[in-house]
Amino acid sequence: MLAFVFPGQGSQSLGMLSGYADEAVVRDSFAEASAAIDLDLWQLSQQGPEVDLNATTNTQPALLAASVALWRLWQQRGGALPGVLAGHSLGEYSALVAAGVLSLADATRLVQLRGAAMQEAVPVGTGAMAVVLNAELALIDEVCESVAGDEVVSAANLNSAAQTVIAGHVGAVERAREALVARGIKRVMPLPVSVPSHCALMKPAAEKLAQALSGIDLAEPQIPVLHNVDALTYSDSAQIKQALVEQLCKPVRWLDCMLAMQAQNVRRVAECGPGKVLVGLTKRGMSEAESMTLSAPENLATALEAWS
Repeated sequence: MLAFVFPGQGSQSLGMLSGYADEAVVRDSFAEASAAIDLDLWQLSQQGPEVDLNATTNTQPALLAASVALWRLWQQRGGALPGVLAGHSLGEYSALVAAGVLSLADATRLVQLRGAAMQEAVPVGTGAMAVVLNAELALIDEVCESVAGDEVVSAANLNSAAQTVIAGHVGAVERAREALVARGIKRVMPLPVSVPSHCALMKPAAEKLAQALSGIDLAEPQIPVLHNVDALTYSDSAQIKQALVEQLCKPVRWLDCMLAMQAQNVRRVAECGPGKVLVGLTKRGMSEAESMTLSAPENLATALEAWS
């Protein structure tokens, strides 16, 4: 079975998808998303300035547009239909557009609001994230709980058996880092982010997102979408909305999503968006699966020839 996965924040870069600049479906997709929020996302992604592209309220719509544009191009070229979809954090919205659950316009407005609500929930300089390598999740949970005190620190991204990201207050994340190093974990590295995603600090943002989702009609998925919060698929609109709301303040269970794909006999995984972060995680978490990025025309051509 073929699966499509969609990347989240951190995969953006200035000039992303520049090799597809002459593809009408790509430019039209960016134009459609741009019109929804009155911001030229193609110009921003190609010309910057980079600091503006990396502002979360802009990053999220730009990445969504890029991923959906590649999905539409794959379809236009007659690419094989995947049996399951998944997206990492923000990428879950791209997956839901690909599944026909959300329109691109609605999704673009939602993720712009999501980005703004996330930044408003935690003032810059208050929150932090760090990646922990080669540590058991049980140890990470134990350490986070022991050092939190009256602050927040917890596992936020369960990316693979060897990679977990923690998030919370700056001080608590630093205490967790020191405690993990003291317990023999050699690699705990801060991430350059302004928002501590997928932890309890995001509850105010989750409430705003829930309010926005209440005014949007969702269609039934045409392709099953594995949700970050529990690696399950839903067809009911209320359950999908709840999964999106919970995703903001609960961990992204990406390893569980990969295990769910493996259980469904997924043997081919296409990363539909800029970069190759998820290809790397797939190689570690689904070693028997073949994975490719579609981020450049030559990659797309290879995948179309091999998998269609």
